[in-house]
Amino acid sequence: MSTATDSVDLVGDEVAVNLVRAALLAALMGAFAFVSFPNPLNPAVPVTAQVLGVFLAGIYLGPAWGGFAMALYVLAGVLGAPVFSGASAGLAEIFGPTGGYLLSYPFAAALIGAVVHGVNGLVDPEGVSLPRLVGAMTAGTVVIYALGIAVYWYYLDTSLVAAIVGAGLVFVPAEAVKMAAAIGIVRSDEVQAT
Repeated sequence: MSTATDSVDLVGDEVAVNLVRAALLAALMGAFAFVSFPNPLNPAVPVTAQVLGVFLAGIYLGPAWGGFAMALYVLAGVLGAPVFSGASAGLAEIFGPTGGYLLSYPFAAALIGAVVHGVNGLVDPEGVSLPRLVGAMTAGTVVIYALGIAVYWYYLDTSLVAAIVGAGLVFVPAEAVKMAAAIGIVRSDEVQAT
């Protein structure tokens, strides 16, 4: 007796495609961690391109898969893949002064995806208005900074004002550049057409 299995899908095509996209965004985040340089105003927290990866995950994958991609990235680093800033890895990175930033990435990507795509399913990011894109990335940055500053403040035992300035405000110009880069990537077809 034989059983035909050619009509059985273990996972749907859409799930498989989204898993691949999430894995690719997680890998891209690992590459973005290598784009790193010390912030002259606070050398304890480097400037990296990772937040650009969070922006792109939310914008392109939406709230569920964008958050999943960033959770996958964090899990890979915790399990030992050298994907955090400075090729670091391990659980100790989560329980250090910059761990709050890492832990915030899935939540920020999910929020960005929710603002960009709304509640009626995924939309083409190219059709999303510029104010909505900027608003989504700003909201995501607030989440990243809220967790990042809180953990930084806790581990470095500094004043709250010093933590806000040293782990947040000094990075605002870099975040603006990353937002501009994300908008450029989303609108790249429009840039090439002109």
